Amino acid sequence: MKIMVAGLGLIGGSMAKSLRRAGYYVAGFDRESVARCAYEDGAIDEIAGEAAEYDVVFVALPPDAAMDFIDKTEFKKGAIVADLCGVKGAIEERVYSKTRNFRYVGCHPMAGKEVSGFANSAAELFDGASMIFVEHTKTDPAAVSFLENLYREMGFTTFRRCSAAYHDKKIAYTSQLAHIVSNAYVKSEAADGFSGYTGGSFQDMTRIAGVDENIWTRLYMLNLPAVTKELEILVENLQKYLNALQAGDEEGLKGLLREGRERKEALDREKRIE
Repeated sequence: MKIMVAGLGLIGGSMAKSLRRAGYYVAGFDRESVARCAYEDGAIDEIAGEAAEYDVVFVALPPDAAMDFIDKTEFKKGAIVADLCGVKGAIEERVYSKTRNFRYVGCHPMAGKEVSGFANSAAELFDGASMIFVEHTKTDPAAVSFLENLYREMGFTTFRRCSAAYHDKKIAYTSQLAHIVSNAYVKSEAADGFSGYTGGSFQDMTRIAGVDENIWTRLYMLNLPAVTKELEILVENLQKYLNALQAGDEEGLKGLLREGRERKEALDREKRIE
């Protein structure tokens, strides 16, 4: 079996390294300088040739680039082509806009770091992580089953299956909104001179503030309705806290905090049950 990873940044580079750790021969595609670095680092066995040479192709490119790559590249008949992007509706629509000779599977690894690029990739990034399969009526179950077995060898331990619409709604809340909150939080003047005045809460709130604005803007634009809805809900909830504080409503504020604590406890119980 011949495997190709297109895009050797944090996710693609880690994908290549975890595949090699599992004993697979891996080809990598990226800008010449990045691909050469990955080859010299031992993350890939070869710099990829034509995509049509490979049985499995992982597309670890930003959404627009991923859509163009999948749409305009010639793949081997029957090959499995899996994108790893953080939005799925737009990509699925593009892929299924015409007949394909390959088997497309939308995938989203729930793993990452606050830094990007091949230099930060690691074979261990996916150990214990969750992989989401986005399924469509045209999705080949055999391709999903094959990938699940492959992902297990790469370190993934949890698997979820859902539609593109459900995925994009969930990720708008669990990932995309969180990055907006962190990015907005650091804009306060109170953040200046923070050294020596912080504990774990500040680090938790600011860890993902340093987003790549080019990549994340496109992620938001491609998932606009879901992200907008979640931000509206957050603003509405925050307004309740502000109203209570401005009114000096101690009991009202206590009630809001109690509701949040109880909600978090319920979520923790749900996680333990899994």
